[in-house]
Amino acid sequence: MSAGPANASGSPAAVLRHVLSHLLTPLLMCVGMGFAYLGAFHAPAPHDMRVDVVGSGPSAQVLAQTLQDKGDGALSVRTVADRATAVDHLSTQASYGAYLPGKSPELLVASASSDTSAMVVEKVFTEVAAEQGAPLTVTDTAPSAEGDPTGQGIFFLLVVLSIGSYASVAVIGGAGAALALWIRAALAVGASLVVSVVGMAFAGPVFGLVEHGLAGLWAMAWLYSAGILLIGVGLHTFLKRWTTLGLMVLFVMLNFTTSGGIFRPEVQPGFFGALHSFWNGAGFVEGVRSHVYFGGHALGGHLLVLALWFVAGLVLVGVAGWAEVRRRQVATAAEPTGCAAGTGAGAEEEMEEAVGV
Repeated sequence: MSAGPANASGSPAAVLRHVLSHLLTPLLMCVGMGFAYLGAFHAPAPHDMRVDVVGSGPSAQVLAQTLQDKGDGALSVRTVADRATAVDHLSTQASYGAYLPGKSPELLVASASSDTSAMVVEKVFTEVAAEQGAPLTVTDTAPSAEGDPTGQGIFFLLVVLSIGSYASVAVIGGAGAALALWIRAALAVGASLVVSVVGMAFAGPVFGLVEHGLAGLWAMAWLYSAGILLIGVGLHTFLKRWTTLGLMVLFVMLNFTTSGGIFRPEVQPGFFGALHSFWNGAGFVEGVRSHVYFGGHALGGHLLVLALWFVAGLVLVGVAGWAEVRRRQVATAAEPTGCAAGTGAGAEEEMEEAVGV
């Protein structure tokens, strides 16, 4: 008589416990995504958002102070002497709006910096102009490309690059687990090259998200993707089947929500705003914005962020290599355990990582 599935793999109770233990991963993903996305996006509200009032007379000073007091911390209102200074602040992302009062009031914004921030500023000054009984003229000093009218295409490009990167980690870690670490690292670098080229194609000829600067965008896309892949390959040595969950925490839950692609830190809770200053997704989004729309202003800092995450990946791969050598030395000194059980565990791990992606 042939053994049934339950006899072959254990009692029904044992199989149920096994399934329930593996269900922990998607449930943790569910909880983590809820905290991350709802925590970051459910109630956007400005805080200390820098705006300028153009003018040096008493009326401009009074208007700026009134807006500052009325905003109760939502706005950081300053006065600037002239329109040229206001435009310069917008071009360096030192402010997110500039109001020129008068009989024909005008609001200057730079929507390429953040379309949602521009909308917040426009709402505030539309009310100010209405109180003065005049229609408001809005001038966009840095509009985004025609193929990206909302300015959020760069964020969705970030999503494409991220998924391509951490999904590749699952394949390299699962299907390629038997390969030497240096081969897995080489595969990671090669996969990041392909992912970045795909991203460049989407950004340029396919959807026209940007109208120039594709070479620089590709370089940042590769640096970003390679950092994720190298970190993932290094982490797999230690986390095994939990690698996908770890990467989702790092490069989805905390990454997408802090990138500034939908809401900049000025309209997010402080935790997410703080991560924006050094997380790799923010480095990519702000780096591309700087490169494409703002003449490279502050680009060096964003590139440094991407480079440091890449270096962290290299270091982690190095530590993983040392750990794997130590494990092999211990295994060689220990009693052989047979290959059948190890093969089954590897197959199960590969399946779990594929499902996680």
